[in-house]
Amino acid sequence: MHPDMAADNRIAIVISASSDIGTAMCRRWRDRGWRVFGTYRTPSPEVDALQSAGVKLVYLDASSAESTRQACAKLRRLCPQWDVLVNGVGTQQPVGAFAEVGFDAWDESLRVNFTSQIQVIHELLGSRRIGGDRQPIVLLFAGGGTNSATQNYSAYTVSKIGLIKICELLDAEIPDTRFVIVGPGWVKTKIHEATLKAGPEGAGSNYERTLAKLSGDECTPMDRALDCCDWIIDAPRAVVSGRNFSVAFDPWGKDALAEKLSQTPDMYKLRRLGNDWTPD
Repeated sequence: MHPDMAADNRIAIVISASSDIGTAMCRRWRDRGWRVFGTYRTPSPEVDALQSAGVKLVYLDASSAESTRQACAKLRRLCPQWDVLVNGVGTQQPVGAFAEVGFDAWDESLRVNFTSQIQVIHELLGSRRIGGDRQPIVLLFAGGGTNSATQNYSAYTVSKIGLIKICELLDAEIPDTRFVIVGPGWVKTKIHEATLKAGPEGAGSNYERTLAKLSGDECTPMDRALDCCDWIIDAPRAVVSGRNFSVAFDPWGKDALAEKLSQTPDMYKLRRLGNDWTPD
């Protein structure tokens, strides 16, 4: 964590503040004195606790374009300007082979995991605060399977790949704002419930892998995921914008990485391996 993040007047919007990572973000940033706004879908004691702590929340159902539109309109009224916009909405459903899951469920997953998040950015981009000490930042979350052909999670994986690319595209089009996506790794959150519910018949080999991860000590600690997000939020545009970071595997926070990224525009972006290969 950079020392100047401990106390400042930043304003953050956390879409899906009721998710595990979203809730942890809101708590951390409220403790620093940030003004925090966000959304929830399901009422819970955690949502009540966030509101008691001063986080102003509105209802949003990401599967509905109209609900997303209404939530963004309410957020614009509550929060005329923001410095940090986080979109933590996500679902692994439907879990199963592409040819066997219902296409309506597959299509809805793309809506929740991709289209709704782009809609939020489009609706709220005009409220970003320009001209401060730091450029505003939009932070999205990547997921498993984006670097391999993970079976039985096609809608989720395709959506996450789309988010990776939209960060690069928006970075190229909107130079006064940073767009970054981060893969938190295996954090113990509710998103894995879809895999457990699907069982080995739906999730395949990932079912046993999920059980092993969640019952062991290999998962990414929540604080480490948040520390990476803090580093990204405070990093210069040339270092982070348009890029995809991994909490578990990248040496984020290191000066050497920041220098290398500043010098290499294509690092941590979607590129075909071996583009420079030529036959002997």
